[in-house]
Amino acid sequence: MVILYVIYFLLFIIFALFAYAVLQIKLFGMNVKDFWSFIEANQILDKLYSYSKRYEKLSSQEQVIFLLEAERIFEAFDKIPNALWEDEYDKYKTVLESYESIKMLRWAESHN
Repeated sequence: MVILYVIYFLLFIIFALFAYAVLQIKLFGMNVKDFWSFIEANQILDKLYSYSKRYEKLSSQEQVIFLLEAERIFEAFDKIPNALWEDEYDKYKTVLESYESIKMLRWAESHN
């Protein structure tokens, strides 16, 4: 019987922590869905950051994929306050610069 009370108490603690996290996200002015998109985009940002260092060597198809993934990241980061992702700003900036360079390369190729 004591084990059952402990299990109920632990479930209550887990539920309370989850509710507290959702409340904090709402108080920060965000939607939970936007915050989850930000977490996923942050993981993709790390991958794109490694690709951004060698974007000139990417094939045409890889460049298109890079552009599409970068646009998804930019949209997710735009919905989140800057204070949450200021640690990732350098990676974001590097990916943005590579994104702009690839766009210019592809534009120049299409107009030749």
